[in-house]
Amino acid sequence: MSEVATSNEAGGRVPPARPARRATSGAVFVFAGMLCSRLLGLVRESLKAKYFGATEGYAADAFAQAFRIPNLMQVLLGEGVLSASLIPVYVSVREGSGERGPDPREADRVAGAIAAALALVAAGVVAIGVVAAPILVRVIAPGFVKEPDKFALTVQLTRIFFPGAGFFVLSAWCLGVLNSHRRFLLSYIAPAIWNLAMIATLLWYGRRLDLAPLAAAAAWGSLAGAALQFLVQLPTVLRVAPHLRFRPDFKHVHVRTVLRNVVPVVIGRGVLQLSATIDQVISSLLPNGMPALLFNAQTVSTLPVSLFGMALSASELPEMSSLSGTDAERAEGLRRRLIPGLRRIAYLVVPSAMALIALGDVIVKLLFQHGLFRAYDTQLTWSILAGSAVGLLAQTLSRLYSSAFYALQDTRRPLYYAITRLSLTLSLGWIFAIPVPRALGIDPHWGAAGLTATAGFAGWIEFALLRRGLERRIGAASIPMRFVAKLWAIAFGAAVVALVVKVATLGSNRYVAAAAILGSYGCCYLGGTLLAKIPEVHEVAGRFRR
Repeated sequence: MSEVATSNEAGGRVPPARPARRATSGAVFVFAGMLCSRLLGLVRESLKAKYFGATEGYAADAFAQAFRIPNLMQVLLGEGVLSASLIPVYVSVREGSGERGPDPREADRVAGAIAAALALVAAGVVAIGVVAAPILVRVIAPGFVKEPDKFALTVQLTRIFFPGAGFFVLSAWCLGVLNSHRRFLLSYIAPAIWNLAMIATLLWYGRRLDLAPLAAAAAWGSLAGAALQFLVQLPTVLRVAPHLRFRPDFKHVHVRTVLRNVVPVVIGRGVLQLSATIDQVISSLLPNGMPALLFNAQTVSTLPVSLFGMALSASELPEMSSLSGTDAERAEGLRRRLIPGLRRIAYLVVPSAMALIALGDVIVKLLFQHGLFRAYDTQLTWSILAGSAVGLLAQTLSRLYSSAFYALQDTRRPLYYAITRLSLTLSLGWIFAIPVPRALGIDPHWGAAGLTATAGFAGWIEFALLRRGLERRIGAASIPMRFVAKLWAIAFGAAVVALVVKVATLGSNRYVAAAAILGSYGCCYLGGTLLAKIPEVHEVAGRFRR
């Protein structure tokens, strides 16, 4: 039975403890898998910065934009998009709800039909992408057209990356099936294999090849890693869903429900990646090196969203989808799952945002400043990170709100709100990245910070719309402003202490200095929340101990 709070006097059922424990362990497994994968991702980007640089040459820009182009297919057909449309239907059929009993065989039939349809679509898109790569590069990176060598390399890399995107889409289908069976760790640690393939390629060829051939070698390493990421999950998928039959069935009622939900979920769930893609398109119009620096900054700034927002929303989606009972019971169950999750996210993301603003240069210097990546590149990347921090909390909280909508199988409202955000991102991003710096006489390199800051503002608009729309359906489901303000105050105090340590460690080894600065920041925030008696500090610490 689902976790729903009703009174005994009304004949309600007391929610059992097991689902809560299951969701908690699920969040821990998602976090652990993502943490491993994202840390290896930082190692990958650090090596890319070392060997490609940013403002040195054009290989870094070509690699960043070429990866982003097929990544659009991954966003549109994979990632959380497929999970958010497949999991609610798959879980409801497999576990049963209302008067329907559980039907694992029928659920597997739905999953197999979706996999077959997905493979057909992905194969077609990959073929088109490889053939039409020059046209796509002109659309996604219009600023490269005037630089023939950069344009040609971007086209070459795009053709290598596209088949890998097809494997990423199939990997996302595996993730949807495994998450429905509460097998979280494998699906979220699998991307580590892709990162390891990239890391191995860069280490092997980094000192052997010039920049353009090295970029091509790294792209082939990405393709091999993408295939391995899919193949490593497939045996477990076949074991937990033994009745899979890989054949399209567009007439099946549940298959049609999943496919109908995909279209609005594409923008609703993929809004963060789509917003980042818009930023990359505009960045191609900025001076050389800015697309690469923006890509590096997005790798860092999306880390808290992935670890804290996506981890919790991914583990909660199957649980929220399995809630049953009357509308009032389901609403109460959703509120009981949402509010603690929102508080945990705020507790972890607020200090992350403050660190990007106050200590972004320390983070960038630690991760990227070596080889061809210069001190000036560090300062530019820090400005982009500070802009990203504007909407970091809103973007992360929005993940959980949108999961609640998808659990209710309402995909249209998040779609409308996401369209609003994307419209603002496109219009405001272009204005503050290009015309505003030009009008103020500012170095155009700094326009990328305007891109991320305006995207953050648009993220707050989307967050407000999601919260208001959901509260109209289930009642109050937000965290007190006083709680959030207290977290910001504690994070600000911790940042002041860290800046003092930063001054004291000037001239020290960058690793020693970073450990001292970031360590003092984390300890001060932890101590401050303990003194303020923030209950989440004990819960989060307990999870890390487990």
